[in-house]
Amino acid sequence: MIRCHLARMMGEHKMRIADVARETGLSRATVTLLYKETAQKVDLEALDKLCVLFNCDVGDLLERSTNNQASA
Repeated sequence: MIRCHLARMMGEHKMRIADVARETGLSRATVTLLYKETAQKVDLEALDKLCVLFNCDVGDLLERSTNNQASA
């Protein structure tokens, strides 16, 4: 299972979904899916824009978890 740390990173930067969408040019729906960890696929350009916004690497944003159960 791939975990997305967008919600944590947004919290650390005190950003809302609307802020991230505005700053990156990504749709609000795309940001929401990543925030809620319900996205089934992610565009590489979207990952790049988020990495630029948060000044991080892809590995800081995404993590492969060996736990197969979805978190509540």
